[in-house]
Amino acid sequence: MTALFALATSLLWGLADFGGGLLTRRTPALTVVVASQSTAVLVLGSIVVATGGFSEAGPLLWYAVAAGVVGPVAMLSFYKALALGPMGVVSPLGSLGVAVPVGVGLIIGERPGLLQFAGIAVAVAGIVLAGGPELRGAPVQRQAILLTLVAAFGFGAVMALISEASTTLTGLFLALFVQRVTNVTVGGAALYVSVKRGGRALPEDGGMRVIWSSLPALAFVGLADVAANGTYSIAAQHGPVTEAAVLANLYPVVTVIAALVLLKERLRVVQAAGAGLALVGTVLLASG
Repeated sequence: MTALFALATSLLWGLADFGGGLLTRRTPALTVVVASQSTAVLVLGSIVVATGGFSEAGPLLWYAVAAGVVGPVAMLSFYKALALGPMGVVSPLGSLGVAVPVGVGLIIGERPGLLQFAGIAVAVAGIVLAGGPELRGAPVQRQAILLTLVAAFGFGAVMALISEASTTLTGLFLALFVQRVTNVTVGGAALYVSVKRGGRALPEDGGMRVIWSSLPALAFVGLADVAANGTYSIAAQHGPVTEAAVLANLYPVVTVIAALVLLKERLRVVQAAGAGLALVGTVLLASG
């Protein structure tokens, strides 16, 4: 069950990142974050009311609040790093956040077997290579590296926090709802400050019309992201956190494949090798 839900997480996150990346080509990143997460709030709120999830409120929800605060900071740091580039360095480095939940798993006493340790090493190497790291060319700005590491730590922290935010399915819906409300609050405040300082909230070409036409895509990104958090939480609660975290972080491979299939981007040799290593690591983890 752990492997199945963790792989579902990587699929959902990979598609959400792909969709979010396309949307930010025309729409400011902060607006994409706030709009996509707002759709998730509406859907989750309805589910929580229908399932009576508010009865699950308790101190564990503070983990969800913390995840909701950290998430937008990590996402915006990642987008800023991508803007500074090069993307071929930033993208694979962002997946190194897997070290946080894996570290948590080791701290709480998990001890993977030899095959699983090998699977972790091979899968992480594959994840990094799947991003197509640029080994030559212009030097990377120190600020881009720093922002990427902040984003990676934030993504990993969100994974660790949300897995601790509930113990039941209805409680998970409530935790995800609280996380998303916090996301929108923090992201909305950041967007307000950005506009006050002269930033844009709407696309330069098309304005609000572009936002309305993008609503289905925004909803997909928001719902895929929240569903990924949910499937990861289930995976981490029903099996080793180390295994769940590594398999869930295969999402860069999914993003690369989506770009290959849907945008007809050419797959570099290093990316193909990374995807292959990631698959080998998955088999080793599952067999361990």
